[in-house]
Amino acid sequence: MSSEQTQTKWGQFIPLVTVFFFWGFVAASNDILIPVFKKAFDLTQSQSQWVSLAFYIAYTVGALIYNAISVLIKQDIVNKLGYKNSLALGLVISAVGTLLFYPAANLGSFPLMLSGLFIVALGFSLQQTVANPLAIALGPIRTGSQRLTLAGGINNFGTTIGPLVVSFAIFGSAANASSNISIESVKIPYLILGAAFIAVAVFLKLSSLPDRPTLVEAKTEDASHKGSALKYPQLVLGMIAIFVYVGVEVSTASNLPAYMEKDLGFAIQDIAPYISLYWASMMIGRWTGAVEAFTDNVSTQKILRFIAPYLAFGIFLAVNAIAKHDLAPFYVYAVIILVLIIADMASKGNPARMLLIFSCIGITALVIGMFTKGMISVYAFTSVGLFCSTLWPCIFTLAVSGLGKNTSQGSSFLIMMIMGGGIISWLQGFVSEYTGIQHSYIVGVLCFAYLAFYAVRVSGILKAQGINFDRKIAGGH
Repeated sequence: MSSEQTQTKWGQFIPLVTVFFFWGFVAASNDILIPVFKKAFDLTQSQSQWVSLAFYIAYTVGALIYNAISVLIKQDIVNKLGYKNSLALGLVISAVGTLLFYPAANLGSFPLMLSGLFIVALGFSLQQTVANPLAIALGPIRTGSQRLTLAGGINNFGTTIGPLVVSFAIFGSAANASSNISIESVKIPYLILGAAFIAVAVFLKLSSLPDRPTLVEAKTEDASHKGSALKYPQLVLGMIAIFVYVGVEVSTASNLPAYMEKDLGFAIQDIAPYISLYWASMMIGRWTGAVEAFTDNVSTQKILRFIAPYLAFGIFLAVNAIAKHDLAPFYVYAVIILVLIIADMASKGNPARMLLIFSCIGITALVIGMFTKGMISVYAFTSVGLFCSTLWPCIFTLAVSGLGKNTSQGSSFLIMMIMGGGIISWLQGFVSEYTGIQHSYIVGVLCFAYLAFYAVRVSGILKAQGINFDRKIAGGH
């Protein structure tokens, strides 16, 4: 890539991150829909989990459809339609899904509700395939993972406020949450969401986003590499990495309520702030990891590295203060955030080094959680959110580096592996029946161990292709 950009194109990047916000907003809102549907449709616990299953499986189905169409037309569909048109199309598909909530609520049909969610996530699958590599392309390659981290931070702002907005729209207020839930109450929030999808599709269509962004090619590309993204080892190993990463991220949070309730005797209503802290930890970590996308000035970066995480932590405290939760148990978490800041500085912006360091700390946090009691174990499990926070952009950047015109195809293969969130959560639940919930976190330890292996292996693979993320360290300081 001879014409490498030296600056992030903020005018194009800011419209793009609106879609990242929606993914987070809707995904976290599913946690509110699960108990609503369970009560309204009189479902068992496993039946209510079909909400998550329908949502996550749609990503895989979407990626498979996308690849099948590309094979049929003998051309990559995103390259044919253009990145901007593909994003707008994805938003329109999601909007169609939200429209199904209206007849589903009128008919009181759970299958129709699931179909609506499935179609929303089908649209998200296409949006993710386009938006992740586009975020990397809108500026210099060396800060690509930081831009994706920043977009992820916006995504986590969505996960932080989504459940609050949707629960307020459905219940009116927390006080009414225990009263009879009418399935009719989900109609209006999701119709508004559909209108927002359409508005953003028009907004993106009129924005200055590029339809054909410049993408990084491997310097040693030979004829045999041109056919398929699967010929690149960084991608194939990266697909497994995305599968286990989404797995450990989702399963750590989804098994935490059962641990706190069964092993520590927490009341169900007192667990919510800790789950909220876990997802806020993702935001704290991503805001920290995104610092380098803002400025090249090293001393400014050092200051921002301390301001960004505590600003994000402040948002978590403010949201929980508004929800009238006791904040006293959370102040100690400020100390754990220091570990994140030190690890972030040690990684020096190199995605492979960051993946290695954060995976090792993730293993440490899980092991502490498995072998301690009481609140120490809760903080240890929650802190996994901090150390998972920047791994998606690290893996994604490493896996699609050097793919050139195969980038969007490779991206769709990575999006397909989001199903790890559903499968590994189920696997940990299955293991817990034999080991108890606390020790079932060994599943997460194994996931992190693979990520550490990938970090080491992919560095060598990319160096052999002439791609080095460390160049900026030699020249920049």
